[in-house]
Amino acid sequence: MKLLRIGKPGQERPAIIDDANAIRDLSGVVSDIDGAAISPEGLARLRATNLATLPIVDASERIGPCVARPLNYVCIGLNYADHAREAGLPLPKEPIIFLKSLSAYCGPNDDVIIPRGSRKTDWEVELGVVIGTLARNVALDRALDYVAGYCVCNDVSEREYQVERGGQWDKGKGCDTFGPTGPWLVTKDEIPDPQDLALWLDLDGVRVQSGNTSTMIFSVAEIVSYVSQFITLHPGDIISTGTPPGVGMGRKPEPVYLKPGQVMRVGVAGLGEQQQRVVPYEDSAS
Repeated sequence: MKLLRIGKPGQERPAIIDDANAIRDLSGVVSDIDGAAISPEGLARLRATNLATLPIVDASERIGPCVARPLNYVCIGLNYADHAREAGLPLPKEPIIFLKSLSAYCGPNDDVIIPRGSRKTDWEVELGVVIGTLARNVALDRALDYVAGYCVCNDVSEREYQVERGGQWDKGKGCDTFGPTGPWLVTKDEIPDPQDLALWLDLDGVRVQSGNTSTMIFSVAEIVSYVSQFITLHPGDIISTGTPPGVGMGRKPEPVYLKPGQVMRVGVAGLGEQQQRVVPYEDSAS
């Protein structure tokens, strides 16, 4: 199944894509695409629903982030060896965990706002993992049992804030609009192997990132198990699992960063695509 949320920010309603690729309104079945809806019981209820009886949604409506506001938006740093090398950093011995502020959480096609004073806003295509069952101290061989599905994430990052301003990475990761997520949650039964997914990012029509989840240092199962030793993961929580090489910070001979007017197109095989326009802080609604 492909589950999504349609509507203006703060007014999204649940939806599903049927076999003919039409968007169907799920408001009469579930209140939102949230922890209850994507639990094993909730997904079973959705699978038993006759989609042909549901209203069709206008495909031109805004798509919101694919799950209702999560309790935790967890990110994994330096999870591709080539990306660690382009960043000039050693390979991690254990997964690097940081949290993305939920004020960054936004729809897959919403504008990305360059923060006031930013000089080094960057892009990162990532595979997102959506938790479906409460996960605490999960064994590695059962880790994928706790996953509801997968989605596309763009871990937008301000490198000066992240690297040069002291402290932890969070200040460069949590700016408003720095977490485009979606367009939809694809349930795990449609993704037989999360470690064999191509992912890419185009900037103004030019491919700048291209990779495959097969080259992750830590697999999805390892990440879910590891994170659950430190953070209790709740249904609806998201783990963004790291980015392949090709970020702006690592471009040669000089780094390249986002500028107003540019457009990012972001995709993961089988999970759909996002597209964001980059806007300056002064032109945003802030």
